[in-house]
Amino acid sequence: MESALRSAPRFANTLRKAEREVSGGSMAVRKLQSSFYGKEINSHALFTRNFTAVKNLTVISVMRRKQIKEETVVPDPDYRIPIVILGLSGGLFYAENLPAAVPIGLLGLLLLFQTTRVRFVFDDEALEVKVGEQLEESGENVFVGGKNRWKYSTFVNWELWWPSFPILVYFKEKQTKPEGQIHFFPVIFNGKQLYGAMVERCGPSKTSGPK
Repeated sequence: MESALRSAPRFANTLRKAEREVSGGSMAVRKLQSSFYGKEINSHALFTRNFTAVKNLTVISVMRRKQIKEETVVPDPDYRIPIVILGLSGGLFYAENLPAAVPIGLLGLLLLFQTTRVRFVFDDEALEVKVGEQLEESGENVFVGGKNRWKYSTFVNWELWWPSFPILVYFKEKQTKPEGQIHFFPVIFNGKQLYGAMVERCGPSKTSGPK
């Protein structure tokens, strides 16, 4: 009996020590879990931030491609052809060759007037002829009918005569009629800009670029 009473305090101390160890172990487990879940949460947050950044970059890239795609090109006017024709008319008039000087002079004046107002407009899907500084619609084509707007996807081929001093631009498209419609326009625009826009939007030509 006496030995049992003497061993009771030691047993109580042992029990308290075990409880402290268990309690400490539980706290360590909780700390470990907290640390583990904290890393998991941080990893998830990092993944979310990275995903958001990639998504934003993708949206910006798409917007940039869309801006590039929708860029409109309008070649500058070029008055060289009307001036050359008017000069030729003046020479014929000076030589008193009125039958030739008058019609050539009228053609030069017409081209001079058209150069001030007619524009080729290359948008993201079609070539369109517009007029004025505000780029207003030119109405229907007086020769073949239909709107003066042709999608690049309908172009069969095109040429620029002559590359070193472009005078005429020719193209054939299937939008106006299935068998193809041919168009000729005097080059009253900057030849290099016109050629560059045609190559970019309509594909390469058999002729070389303006020099």
